[in-house]
Amino acid sequence: MTGHDRPRPTATGDDRPPRTLTGDDRPPPTVTGHGPPPPTVTGRDPRRVRHAPPAGLPDAGLLARRPRAVVVGGGIAGLTAAIALAERGVAVDLCERRDHLGGRAGGWPAALPDGTAVDMSRGFHAFFRQYYNLRALLRRTDPDLALLTPVPDYPLVDAEGRTDTFRGLPRTPPWNALAFALRSPTFTPRDLLRLNARAALPLVNVTVPGTYERLDGVSAEEFLTRLRFPAAARHLAFEVFSRSFFAPPERLSAAELAVMFHLYFLGSAEGLLFDVPSVPMHSLWTPLGDRLAALGGRVRLGTAIHAVRPVPDGFQVDLGEESTNAEAVVLALDVPGLRALVAASPGLGPPGWRKRIAGLATAPPFLVHRLWLNRPVAADRPAFLATGGLPPLDNVSVLERYDRSAAEWARATGGSVVELHAYAAASSREETTARVLERLHEIYPETASAKVVGALSEWHDDCPLFAPGTFFDRPAVAGPVPGLVLAGDGVRIDLPVALMERAATTGWHAANLLLSAWNLAGHPMTTVPLRGRLAWPFPAVPGGRPAWPSQTVPERRA
Repeated sequence: MTGHDRPRPTATGDDRPPRTLTGDDRPPPTVTGHGPPPPTVTGRDPRRVRHAPPAGLPDAGLLARRPRAVVVGGGIAGLTAAIALAERGVAVDLCERRDHLGGRAGGWPAALPDGTAVDMSRGFHAFFRQYYNLRALLRRTDPDLALLTPVPDYPLVDAEGRTDTFRGLPRTPPWNALAFALRSPTFTPRDLLRLNARAALPLVNVTVPGTYERLDGVSAEEFLTRLRFPAAARHLAFEVFSRSFFAPPERLSAAELAVMFHLYFLGSAEGLLFDVPSVPMHSLWTPLGDRLAALGGRVRLGTAIHAVRPVPDGFQVDLGEESTNAEAVVLALDVPGLRALVAASPGLGPPGWRKRIAGLATAPPFLVHRLWLNRPVAADRPAFLATGGLPPLDNVSVLERYDRSAAEWARATGGSVVELHAYAAASSREETTARVLERLHEIYPETASAKVVGALSEWHDDCPLFAPGTFFDRPAVAGPVPGLVLAGDGVRIDLPVALMERAATTGWHAANLLLSAWNLAGHPMTTVPLRGRLAWPFPAVPGGRPAWPSQTVPERRA
């Protein structure tokens, strides 16, 4: 086959998970492409599922002509797709409009008013142990994940001072949920008896997309009301997690909440504790950019893409003063960036697809407010504290408990570095900032008399909104034209993943679709179990979509 008659990649069928192997007794085939072999995905859950990669040639150098791809966006999804392609010898240009990699999980240097150099980011990120595909990316440059450090616990506190904790819980469902409920101060035996067990079945019967077919038309707020959870338990056990999707419960799909609980709690035995970076966020992503360059790719920071135009041999990508051609394009953008680029690319995709992209919504604004204080917080303050029923504050982080650079500053000055998050802000930036400071002083009274040496804030509204009734309108990984794929945490993939793990998973899958079309070997993926522990068919919840048999994901067997 010559370079001219080799087919352009056709990416279709990505609403279905890739071929699945259960357990760890079947490793994926060894592929000897560019660079060292990828590290083995590790985890403690014996029921985790490995999805076998597409078979094919180990390196694009064996083709008549080496294909070229442009990856638009240097966040987690874009980095994953770019490295996955480059490891198989594809010529890759990774274009990122910012001057740093990592996207919404990125970091950058900053300075305090006294000129002290510090690091800033868009806030605390939890790297859960069931983020298998994100960890597979990180292991490309940090094989032992030495840059991550475990958080021993993260308590959840409400306005009455009641505290829940995850330390010491059994990891295996359903015992983890039972133990959590039995020791929680927000539950009583009477509360447990009042629970609507039938309404709670979707939490233990998760499948994708089946759960969305049943629950996507229902809000998390309505779903929680049907469960008859006590109000305090709702604040601590559900709304804390709901707001981690940057949306209040009334604007979040109940299906998204159920899948989230499956991923983090009821479907995985990895436990609900997590790791955090012990280094500034940019230290995770910059080495991955260096790896991409070592594989022959180009990392083009400060490079905005103005338009993507289909041409007979692929795509013309407009970079402003120049353009480049490629057989494939990966759109790994946040929602506003994706909407803007598609709008500026009139010939890209049919009208229906373009309309769906234009209709994508973003969540309400969120605030990250980082404070450098001249005195320390109390020694018993945890690294991370989640709050429920204390609006607008959602969590408090004490960075010197885990971040090396913050710890160095704290040792040198005797102070503390404290970070406040407010998700789904309902007020202005100024009012939200003032209110979270008041909440901090209520929860950690010793901070009220501390002097603020410096403060940096981030205020954004670019996270995807997973509103009720929107799942089936989300763009899929496979684009509407051959050679075009999408990746990101707002892109649909029918696997139980969320947030950063969805970004990484869609990045691997986007690359696999292109590699498969070029007859190149893909990359394995790993997820939590595809079905809930007590999964069985039952009717759709009123307000949801009917679960047509042809759309329901069948049980996957090894």
